[in-house]
Amino acid sequence: MNPILIIRTGQAPANIRARHGDFPHWFRLGAELAAQRIHVVDVAAGETLPSPQSVSGALITGSAAMVTDRSPWSERTAGWIRNAMDIDLPLLGVGYGHQLMAHALGGQVDYLPGGREIGTIPIDLLPGAEKDPLAALLQPQFRAHATHEQSVLDLPKGACVLARSSRDPHHLVRYGRNAISTQFHPEFNADVMRAYIKRKHHDMHREGFDPQLAFRQVAATPIARRLLKMFSRHHGLDRGSR
Repeated sequence: MNPILIIRTGQAPANIRARHGDFPHWFRLGAELAAQRIHVVDVAAGETLPSPQSVSGALITGSAAMVTDRSPWSERTAGWIRNAMDIDLPLLGVGYGHQLMAHALGGQVDYLPGGREIGTIPIDLLPGAEKDPLAALLQPQFRAHATHEQSVLDLPKGACVLARSSRDPHHLVRYGRNAISTQFHPEFNADVMRAYIKRKHHDMHREGFDPQLAFRQVAATPIARRLLKMFSRHHGLDRGSR
């Protein structure tokens, strides 16, 4: 079997990594993937991606970077995403990965109006989402963890938005038969979400948000987390993991 690619576009802050691990570990656990099937490529560090034809699927992580910076590594990865779409490779982008997929395919990414969205938030499925093979496995409303300053403001042509929050209309997007992305973070657990709020509390105060309230409202997100596992199972990526 070909490996499953984790495209690493950044890393968790050092204090969070030390206590909770890092993005590839969270994605592997959430998607229930066998460690021996995973191939991690750190594109932000300049590592080269293999051809889309040589992998079974790809998960694209979050990052503290900004898609609007158009960094060379990010633009190269956007080109890889377009090539992967040409062969219908199973793709799941999260956070920065969500924004990068939209950008790569012709959408617009920029700062979220009204400032950052952070904490455990309600996500609402949109009409028609029940027909999507993955969104149909969620619930009409569910909790999810989020932390982002930028967002997908305009969708690529042909993309379908499946879920939104009160602040961001494009939280879950379908781009093609095998490609989907999410602004919320299904790989986070509650402890990781609390750690991000603690890290960002000065910024939140400065921007008029209440970090203590956000911290108290953090809760488990089993429905959002289900998305990783269901993506893996739907595309057969979990074979050899049980």
